[in-house]
Amino acid sequence: MPNLYFSNRRTWIVLLSLAAMLSLSGQAPRPEPVTDQETELGDAAYKELKDKAEIIDKSPLYDALNPITTEIVRAAQPRYEHPFKFILVHEAQPNAFSVPGGNVYVTDALLYFVKNTEELAGTLCHEVAHTIHHDAMNRVRENQKILARELGALILLGPTLANAIAIDMIADLHSNKYSREIETSADITGSDICAAAGYNPNGLIWLFEDFKDANLGEGPEILSDHPGNDARIQALETHFRGQPGVFSKFNSDRKAATPLSVPENAPVIFLRK
Repeated sequence: MPNLYFSNRRTWIVLLSLAAMLSLSGQAPRPEPVTDQETELGDAAYKELKDKAEIIDKSPLYDALNPITTEIVRAAQPRYEHPFKFILVHEAQPNAFSVPGGNVYVTDALLYFVKNTEELAGTLCHEVAHTIHHDAMNRVRENQKILARELGALILLGPTLANAIAIDMIADLHSNKYSREIETSADITGSDICAAAGYNPNGLIWLFEDFKDANLGEGPEILSDHPGNDARIQALETHFRGQPGVFSKFNSDRKAATPLSVPENAPVIFLRK
């Protein structure tokens, strides 16, 4: 059952969202193409993060990130309509999240949390899979449908709809409220992308094993509300066994992992308004 009690900020976003869906004249608005909506929301999310001075414009951390993302883009780009871009943001918690339009945001803390290149690649491939599946966009649309049924048509006022939805979407992605089925699907597709990019997909399994060992009170936000780590590991192992031609060539022993070289306390320059 949907929660019908909203904070003031949430209620404001509700009003804006519904106004884009419903016409006071009784005529259904002409829907925009999916790709246009995804670009608009992606641009609005970028603006919100830039306005909060979270986007890292320059840092040696990109030297560790970029070679991995180049290969991931090569493998994944044919499956999505817009160019993938990987952007570092400064946050205390290890995390990564993708928004409509192709941007994948990676916190600098994540590069210090992962233990090897394969774990970082696995995280990035998982987020790229969410984008390919249009998971964030589908969630936005489902929320709009639920609220429309409950509240009806309202007048559009104030900031632009895209900016309002983007603010709420970023908060939603940080809290990781995808269903177990969606997360497992992103794990599976993410492992396929990693394999196609030449990165050992066992990195995802090693990452979930690290999560199990982490102090949950201080662990990464990408743990929140996700399927249990044991279940995710089991689903991946089953997937690997089902496609031996793809996955048997990858070593499951984490001793074979590639160390990730990240400068300690790397300096960062933020993108300003």
